[in-house]
Amino acid sequence: MMDPMCFVRANVAAMSGYVPGEQPAPTRQLIKLNTNENPEEPPPRVKQALARGLELDLRRYPDPSATRVREAACRVHGHGLAPDQVVVGNGSDDLLTMIMRTFVDPGDGVVAPGPTYTLYAVLTRLQGGCFKEVPWQVEGGLPVDALIAARAKLHFVVRPNAPTGHVVALDEVARLCRSVQGIVVLDEAYVDFADDHGLGLLADHPNLVIIRTFSKSMAMAALRIGLGFMDRRLAVEMHKVRDSYNINAFSQLAAQVALEHHGDYRPIWDEIRAQRRRLTLALRQRGFVVPDSQANFILAQVPVGGMTGVEWLEQLKKRGIHVRHFASDPRLADKLRITIGKGVELDRLLVVVDELLAG
Repeated sequence: MMDPMCFVRANVAAMSGYVPGEQPAPTRQLIKLNTNENPEEPPPRVKQALARGLELDLRRYPDPSATRVREAACRVHGHGLAPDQVVVGNGSDDLLTMIMRTFVDPGDGVVAPGPTYTLYAVLTRLQGGCFKEVPWQVEGGLPVDALIAARAKLHFVVRPNAPTGHVVALDEVARLCRSVQGIVVLDEAYVDFADDHGLGLLADHPNLVIIRTFSKSMAMAALRIGLGFMDRRLAVEMHKVRDSYNINAFSQLAAQVALEHHGDYRPIWDEIRAQRRRLTLALRQRGFVVPDSQANFILAQVPVGGMTGVEWLEQLKKRGIHVRHFASDPRLADKLRITIGKGVELDRLLVVVDELLAG
């Protein structure tokens, strides 16, 4: 009998797939700090407006290009953006797939400073490209010269970076755009928790693509909404490769409503920043090494001489607290990525940390 595996593309059979953060079954005791979701629900006015979703005509296809979402995004974000510069994705991961389809031929190079979001490597290999990672500079600076030397077709910069939470200078991103013969993707998934953003760079850099997601700051991870901002000529090409109806009608409504009430989210973001500062200082006092973060998570190096990173992961999990550990990356083996949760959740985390340090 013929083995059907012989028909699988060689690069797919040879690779490992992307491993998302664990999504445990919900329990009353569980504190979930491992996938960078927002600890709060959308603001009340947003939730109230979403009741309009009950009026949607489910017989009809949604708007294929999410016109109202693109228009609302331009009104909110300004910087002279026009709707034909915006592409809407089924989450920012969908936008990443579109980017790969649009720009990467088999054999093309893709580069990113690392450690960073591991999906880039997976999508590159699926497309038949060649992924390369170059190390961040000391103190997390953008390795512009190393990125230029890679001579890649596509360059990824995550700002704030995952899993480290640090940001790079925007003028260095601009220098990269000016210096490379290729596309620069600025992934701003966590930008609403940071001090600034890169949308102002678009006007002067037509090879720049900026992507954002509603999964983190907008508290809509379940609805899978992402935005891409770019030169209108690139947007035309990306529309060619996206799925025909990639955003369902309810998600389009949710995105539009969230953008219309964008300011209602600011108190949520401010509280996450405040809890981020509190957790950072508290863990430093307990012997963890915690660099400053501008995301909704921190990356904490466990105290020297005690439990390993994976042991901390397992001991916290036994006590109903889920954090993220990247076992496959030696650079991160002694570190835990901890999402900023509600204040009471972080209180419980610190109590458990104290118990484990004492025990």
